[in-house]
This record gives sequence, structure tokens and C-alpha cells, in this order.
Amino acid sequence: MDSFPTTAPRISLVIGNPKPMSRTRTLAERFTDGLIEQPGRDRVVIDLAEQADALFPPRTELLVPLYERLSSSDLVVVASPTYKASYTGLTKLFFDQMRPNALQGVVAIPLMTGASAAHSLAVDFHLTPLLRELGAIVPTGGVYFIVNETEDLEAAVNAAIARQRSQLALLKAPWRGKHAGNAIDGR
Repeated sequence: MDSFPTTAPRISLVIGNPKPMSRTRTLAERFTDGLIEQPGRDRVVIDLAEQADALFPPRTELLVPLYERLSSSDLVVVASPTYKASYTGLTKLFFDQMRPNALQGVVAIPLMTGASAAHSLAVDFHLTPLLRELGAIVPTGGVYFIVNETEDLEAAVNAAIARQRSQLALLKAPWRGKHAGNAIDGR
């Protein structure tokens, strides 16, 4: 994928599921590994379930290295299950401790999992604004996986990778004089 540096891109995943080694983590790892297949990449997973001692109460000395890793990443994927129609409180607590604009210039992809399509907009209505508030560049729509209704999650992951690649390619496509009017009136 040529939108990231050609040498060892730094990729960080933040998993906001309170359960360690969750299905959300597995899906986020599969998605990220499929999206960025570049050899030599530097990928780190920050599973917030494993950071409870640093978060309750917040211990800055333990969190600073995690925040520094995120702010120096080329790509950050933030994954959370849907809790009460939004991301988890664990995710909120982690990001609330970051300084303003800590993710300035970092490309971020929000990813959420849920039990049904009823909450699929949570990724774009809740998680995307959080990342943008921290200064991240969120160039595409978020990723949402329905974990209880999808029989073939591997196919869902592959479809999400294809959508993200397509959206990223559109961002790089040259403007060819097309406009919405052509699509609407058929000319």
C-alpha cells in the first residue's frame, strides 16, 4: 500500500475491549494485517484490558510510552466493541488521558464490533470524532463487524479490507472533471 512510508511503517492497534484477547482484537489484527501487507512493518498491539493497572487510577508514568508510540505511528487502528451504542468506557478513559492533538498527522482507522447492524453508525458517529478531536487524520469511513450475525467473519474482514483500499485509492485518484450532476441526471 503506497500511501504509507516505504520503509518499516509503524502501525499501532488499540483494543478497547475489557476482555483480554477478545474477538474484537482478533478481528482488528486480521483486518490490519490484511490491509498493510508490507514486509518489515513495525506493528504493536495495545490491549487496554491488559493495561488496567495503568488506567485505574490513571498512572501517567505507565501510559506515556503508549501515548508516545501512538503519536509516532504512521497508522493507528482503534478497535472497540459496541457498548451502549458507543465505544467502551475503557477506550474513553485511555484516550481522555492523552494531550490535545496528540495524534496530529497520524492516519487512523476506527473499527468497532457489534451484535447487529443497529449500532453500525456508532463507529462514524462516536469513534471517528474522538480520533479527530485528538488530531488524527481519518481519511475513510470506519469499519464495523457484526459478530453475531455474520457466519463467515473471514469474508467480512476481506470485504472490509477491500472497501478501505478502495476508499484510500479514491483519495489518490486524479480529478477527472466528473461531478455529482452527471450521476443524477444521467448525462
